[in-house]
Amino acid sequence: MFAIALAALSALVWGSADYCGGRASQRGSALSVTVVSQLLGLPMLALCVVVLPGTIYGQDLLWGAAAGVAGVIGIVLLYQSLSTGAMAVAAPITAVTGALVPMSIGLITEATPSTVALIGAGCAVVAIGLVSLGPAPSGGRVSVRVVGLALASGALFGVFFSLLAQTHDGSGMWPLVAARGASVLLGLTLIVRSRTSLILPRSVLPWVALAGIGDIAANALYLLAAREGLLTVVAPIAALYPVSTVLLALTLDRERVRVVQLLGLGLAATALVLTAV
Repeated sequence: MFAIALAALSALVWGSADYCGGRASQRGSALSVTVVSQLLGLPMLALCVVVLPGTIYGQDLLWGAAAGVAGVIGIVLLYQSLSTGAMAVAAPITAVTGALVPMSIGLITEATPSTVALIGAGCAVVAIGLVSLGPAPSGGRVSVRVVGLALASGALFGVFFSLLAQTHDGSGMWPLVAARGASVLLGLTLIVRSRTSLILPRSVLPWVALAGIGDIAANALYLLAAREGLLTVVAPIAALYPVSTVLLALTLDRERVRVVQLLGLGLAATALVLTAV
């Protein structure tokens, strides 16, 4: 129950951070927003290490660094797939794949959860796809490249979930330090290679800061959840982050939510109940 609560809270914070990052990306380069948000989130990371210091294990630092690299590349590929305009296809494929990969790994490497919990995890995967589903693309056709980018992005997000779950319980937040160090280094490399400016409009900096702080907080909550529960169940619940993004868009931006998304929200609630039993 505690692990599910932590995973659900991480999804809530992750989705909120994504919303803030999306708002910032409307007026600045997505790559710049990503890198600057990660830099502005470093004070929160320092706070997490102070609160939960743990012991530094070399192996866990490697797991964390690998997770950080996978996460950043996954974000870049996601932005590439979304930039094609086929968001209705790319977003749900990425989200669902990001949940299925760690769920499958957990079924292979860990003890099998109860039937009810497994059904709940399955409901969470379906809910992720429904909530992420947007309006159909105007052209009607989606290229194989878009699908490939979305699958690769989702797989890397799933790898991120899975790698963090491999770390020792006693390592505290140090794996996140390695993850953020690797992701920032790679992000800055991409900035230099693409000759993208890190300078953003002052008006978007609060959104960028909230995105960075929220991302670190969500990572920390997920890491704790993965240590408390089974990856098979925890990862799909944590991957419900599109739910809070949609709810914020509905509340703050007055966006219209489609019926299929409402069904996804209801199924997400069902998943939480089943996995918490």
